[in-house]
Amino acid sequence: MAHLSSKAQGLSARGVRPSGARRAACRPAAAVAPQTVSAGAASAAADAPLMLRALRGDAVERPPVWMMRQAGRYMKVYQDLCKKHTTFRERSENVDLAVEVSLQPWRAFKPDGVILFSDILTPLAGMNIPFDIVTVKQVTKLEAEESCPFVGESLRILRNEVGNGAAVLGFVGAPFTLATYIVEGGSSKSFAHTKRMAFAQPEVLHALLDKLADNVADYVRYQADAGAQVVQIFDSWASHLSPQDFDVFSGPYIRKVIEDVRRTHPALPIILYISGSGGLLERMAAANPDIISIDQSVDIVDGIKRVGTGFAIQGNMDPGVLFGSKDVIEARVMDTIRRAKSQGVRHIMNLGHGVLPGTPEENVAHFFEVARSAHQRM
Repeated sequence: MAHLSSKAQGLSARGVRPSGARRAACRPAAAVAPQTVSAGAASAAADAPLMLRALRGDAVERPPVWMMRQAGRYMKVYQDLCKKHTTFRERSENVDLAVEVSLQPWRAFKPDGVILFSDILTPLAGMNIPFDIVTVKQVTKLEAEESCPFVGESLRILRNEVGNGAAVLGFVGAPFTLATYIVEGGSSKSFAHTKRMAFAQPEVLHALLDKLADNVADYVRYQADAGAQVVQIFDSWASHLSPQDFDVFSGPYIRKVIEDVRRTHPALPIILYISGSGGLLERMAAANPDIISIDQSVDIVDGIKRVGTGFAIQGNMDPGVLFGSKDVIEARVMDTIRRAKSQGVRHIMNLGHGVLPGTPEENVAHFFEVARSAHQRM
């Protein structure tokens, strides 16, 4: 367990108080009043990346596709790069390397989204939390441009490299997930220290979560200003909370981040992803993101019925299918796309979780080939 000093524990929680889950009103694509649009503006809108056009409700011939963890361990070019650059921090914090790794799947498969190669823990150093997370004296305000300028520079380069050929995605960790790393001093299987704090010293955990929510919102804005066109929030460990505790320790702080960002960046699409979220879908909807990413534990039609059709939906093919034959992969990709289409939602084709190590690259290539030509296979 990481030691939280009395000063860190003395943070005053503000702004967010625990409350029961309230199902949010769905956020359909905004209705736009008739207006005169210049030819240049209309052309720029038509030339926008497919993902952005799909998310705003434009008629598109197929759903956009990308893949969580599409850059990384399963690619030989990445494995070769790791032999020379042996630490994850070097690969993710060196601008040239982060850009190179981010672009490897773009060059190989041409996904409709290129996500920054980084880590959800990257901004913690800028909050006065050491990388090894042993002692946390005080969680300070994040100044991302000062503490992790490589993130902004990498995003700017990626936007220039891919142009309108794909949307550039940034990502952040949700407050609860970041708090677990801080309290546990790293990863955990049981989250015993976090739960001890939640139920024995809830005021301390709420103070930490509130401060993290402020910083995460600032980090989202920083990424958007640097070039991220979509940002995904990962609450990786929220499914370890019971639904009623999610309503207290996770959901309100996700919603706080989203509402805070929307005050300054109302047009930025925000995706919410929680691994193992089958019991939390309605609560994810209550956090009111633009896109709900459904994992493979839920039937996609059932999931859409549970959250409503006002959200865009991302997902949700089991990454294990990529170990199957090309016929199996094609059948599952097309089934996912057809089932989402049958519900009349805006859909981003993706996996229900990140691509698994050892996945054959040729199978990933086939996944993208099928998804990109889905309109011709209907």
